[in-house]
Amino acid sequence: MEKNKETIYSVSQLNFLTRTTMEKNFPRIHVEGEISNFVCPSSGHYYFTLKDEKAQIRCAMFRGQNRRLRFTMEDGMQIVLKAKVSIYEGRGDYQLIVDSAQEAGDGKLQRAFEALKIKLSEKGLFDADRKKALPDFIETIGVATSSTGAAIRDILSVLKRRFPAMRVIIYPTLVQGNEAAADIVNAIQVANKRKECDALILARGGGSLEDLWPFNEEAVANAIFESKLPIVSGVGHETDVTIADFIADVRAPTPSAAAETVSPNLSECLRNTTSLFKLCIAAIHNALSQRSQELDWVTKRLRLQHPEQQLREQSQTLDQLDARMHRNINTTLEFSKQTLAHLAQSLHTLSPLATLSRGYAITYKGKNVVKSVADSKAGDTLTTRLSDGEITSTVI
Repeated sequence: MEKNKETIYSVSQLNFLTRTTMEKNFPRIHVEGEISNFVCPSSGHYYFTLKDEKAQIRCAMFRGQNRRLRFTMEDGMQIVLKAKVSIYEGRGDYQLIVDSAQEAGDGKLQRAFEALKIKLSEKGLFDADRKKALPDFIETIGVATSSTGAAIRDILSVLKRRFPAMRVIIYPTLVQGNEAAADIVNAIQVANKRKECDALILARGGGSLEDLWPFNEEAVANAIFESKLPIVSGVGHETDVTIADFIADVRAPTPSAAAETVSPNLSECLRNTTSLFKLCIAAIHNALSQRSQELDWVTKRLRLQHPEQQLREQSQTLDQLDARMHRNINTTLEFSKQTLAHLAQSLHTLSPLATLSRGYAITYKGKNVVKSVADSKAGDTLTTRLSDGEITSTVI
């Protein structure tokens, strides 16, 4: 019997088989180490060595992945990266193909984040069936955030543009630092206790994982879960994800998006009101037309009957029809009056004079509105328009 011949591989075949075997059977892993020999050629790809006290390994991070980095890589930096094990076939070099990376400090936080995420998920805090729906129309919105941060300015700007009639209650709270988590929990509990808003926005601007960490605390997660008020999370930028986002009843990618989520569009409301008014008028016309046809039908029947019988049988019928017609017309007219009153109130809310009557003012320099401190200087004469008159003042 002829002996089996041993398989002979070329170098390229061996490297190819080794690479595909490793990539197929070795899952993506997290590796921590120090960066050395970092280079970024004109291609935009990153090449570096990841090392610790005893060993090192080559790494490659291609341009499409390194664009998402939130820090600048450099030699000596301690990082945690997520990568797949591979081989560069051309040289036979064992290497890591990096998908994402973060500084080692964030790496520890990330592991804590993942552990808490698993824990809360197993307890059912992320279940969709326990999330509360937002009211169809929110008259008062609560906002738990820093009273001096960019997030509250963005939220108020969006609400003023979309629906200035909405009432806003701010629950000032710390959103960063060791005491922030307890402050956030207190704000949520106070809003629930006072019962003065229809829903609550939990927001802050973007930042590092460490900056956003108060929104990853278990105490904050439990407070959101136990809240009777629907909570909308608007924490960080679009790419930021926190534990609060998973538990909140509605997750918005940014504070501005959270404000858009809870506010109706005023232009759409006015269009809907106008359409409703037209439908009311059409309903009145249809009701009158129908009643007219019924009267015609009754009249025809009266002509076919004996006059005495007509008087006996139709007198009551006419009274009933007349009463029904007046009730329907009065009901329809009253509904129309309420709709017009609501529309008038909405339009009044947008009036500059209404804004002045709430304590706001408009300041002019000549005929130009002063929108910034940069628009005036010392010695300028300014005119301030109030709801009941004007004040002339000099800038000192």
